[in-house]
Amino acid sequence: MADTANAAIATAAATAAPTYKQLKEDFVSNLSGGSVAEIAQVCAVAPVVALLWSALQARQSFFTPYTAEAFVVDFLLNVGALLLSVTLYSRAPLLLNILLLTAAAAVCLVPAAAPSTRKKKPQLPPNAQFKTASAPLGVLSTKPFLTHYRGNMLVVTCICILAVDFRLFPRRFAKVETWGTSLMDMGVGSFVFSAGIVASRPVLKERAEGRSTPLATRLVQSLRHSLPLLALGLVRLLSVKGLDYAEHVTEYGVHWNFFFTLGFLPPFVALFQSALKVVPSYAGLAILLGVMYQVLLESTELKAYILAGPRTDLISMNREGMFSFWGYLAIFLAGQDTGMYVLPRDLKPRRVIGLVSSKRTALLHTLSAWSLLWITVYLFCTSYTYGAGLTVSRRLANLPYILWVVAFNSALLLAFSLVDALFFPAFYRAQDAKVEKEAYDAATSRVLRAYNRNGLAVFLLANLLTGLVNMTVRTLDVGRIATMGILGGYMAVVTGVAVGLDMYDVTIKL
Repeated sequence: MADTANAAIATAAATAAPTYKQLKEDFVSNLSGGSVAEIAQVCAVAPVVALLWSALQARQSFFTPYTAEAFVVDFLLNVGALLLSVTLYSRAPLLLNILLLTAAAAVCLVPAAAPSTRKKKPQLPPNAQFKTASAPLGVLSTKPFLTHYRGNMLVVTCICILAVDFRLFPRRFAKVETWGTSLMDMGVGSFVFSAGIVASRPVLKERAEGRSTPLATRLVQSLRHSLPLLALGLVRLLSVKGLDYAEHVTEYGVHWNFFFTLGFLPPFVALFQSALKVVPSYAGLAILLGVMYQVLLESTELKAYILAGPRTDLISMNREGMFSFWGYLAIFLAGQDTGMYVLPRDLKPRRVIGLVSSKRTALLHTLSAWSLLWITVYLFCTSYTYGAGLTVSRRLANLPYILWVVAFNSALLLAFSLVDALFFPAFYRAQDAKVEKEAYDAATSRVLRAYNRNGLAVFLLANLLTGLVNMTVRTLDVGRIATMGILGGYMAVVTGVAVGLDMYDVTIKL
């Protein structure tokens, strides 16, 4: 009898003890996030690092030629500093910014390297000179600050998707359950916003060539972009379910994931382009879509359904992903609007106090005006709308979330462009493609350029490595030193692959 009773007690205890999978799910559930100010301090590390990198390059030509030593410093600055900002310096991001600014000031105080002692690029062989022949400038330009902005966003994203599984990563930086703001909530929106910027390139080319693509053709082209993403979403779904991987259902739903959100964006954007005849800008479309979605949330039972409805069919099981999609679509459209004035080379100079501004100054004025506008609208929405103001919700992707992401990224773009304008004005004065390419190479981090070139492929690799680490390491039991070792090694592999692809001139389009 006693043995039977003891066995029953042991069985009950084993049943009551949570599994490791449950512990992992609980670790990322029911979180409330942190303050917008702290998130801004953490994200400010990226443009401050760009300032230090630019000071080293502009004053000392440190990254020309690109040696092994240059790569190590490039990696430590553009990957290592961002890793520190979300781990060891997560409680003191302002201190990290001050240290980096101090280093940048010290570099600027050191006398610039004399022209005769500066490192020179190796000369091309005679039979390759035709490749760098002078050529007229095109309609669009890939500006250094855009590469740094997108590259940093991808680096932080790759860091966070694995770091969030370790205890060293602050819970306030992980995705919020329902209401509030966090670093990873901003990361998801920023990924979509930056994709919107890139998506404006074909539209600008069409307008420059004076042609218009029929809707049916646009839809077919958009499906070509969608199918690989949807396939990745399906692969992730099958792997998560098949490997019994820990998952957070209230993030997107039972079957939905971020790849599905990305995959459905292109065809809907193609459809919304037809609406430009009624609303003449992508920013207007973004605001209109966001406001209409918010009105439905507040005036119907939609919000209660998304947050607390039963999961009885395919739609209700994936309601978070399906309905938040409209918020991400608005963010994408806002990003596309940003690309419409950031990517063109011929941004018209404006007359300010009787003086004609340069292209560089005109760009800064435009970015400043849009940043101020988006920030103002966000503050109004969260302070005065519906009497007491609305609260940000990444789970709903509601209007405050849309405005927060757009305002934040607009301000971040402005910060990066200020660094560009300060250290590399030659890029904006280039009169032919060869000179502009040389100026771009001199003003751009090789590491960030590599991330930017194969962004989606690198993101996919980071996801695969994240799954591999979680399947082989009990991340919740890892200490601080081991955590930093794992994260550092993981980012070294991701960065090594990205830079390797760039060195061999390989571009993987998904």
